[in-house]
Amino acid sequence: MSTILITSFAPWKAYQRSNASDDLLASLQQRQELPDNAILMRQVPVNFHLAPCHIIAKLVELRPAVVVCCGMAEKRQRLSLELNGCCEEKVLKTALNLSDLMAGTRLTEISHCAGTYVCNHLYFKVLEFIQQTRCSTQALFIHVPPLNLLNQEFIAADFTLILRRLSLAAATSPLQQVA
Repeated sequence: MSTILITSFAPWKAYQRSNASDDLLASLQQRQELPDNAILMRQVPVNFHLAPCHIIAKLVELRPAVVVCCGMAEKRQRLSLELNGCCEEKVLKTALNLSDLMAGTRLTEISHCAGTYVCNHLYFKVLEFIQQTRCSTQALFIHVPPLNLLNQEFIAADFTLILRRLSLAAATSPLQQVA
């Protein structure tokens, strides 16, 4: 069975007790709502050099069908599927069809800006690695908003639906790419 590697970050600011991306994965893992073919890589350090090194090394080791990197976006209200990662003037896009992935979700959007911090850097480096090595792994970065009593069930349901679609596609056929 083709695997899905799902990553989350550790907190990066002193006042943060946790990172919403990791909280979401922990909750879904506890409730046993992750796909059977999911492998978690939690608490990745928020570091420009270490984050890509750790995750790319795991890509080489596991050769998953898809890697879903997750990070927290403190100022967002919705789950954000990132279309691209940028470095200076270079922009790399995921080959996944994000519109299809998010169909029927309630609190999910497509974002064209993965930020200017480690999340964007990691996404760019993972997409660059995939492009340069021509490996068959597909990549997606998902920003998770701060979770609260009003949004956490909707966010969890959307995230689970997206993972289910990725898992099904990985298990049955090559992942559908944008035309």
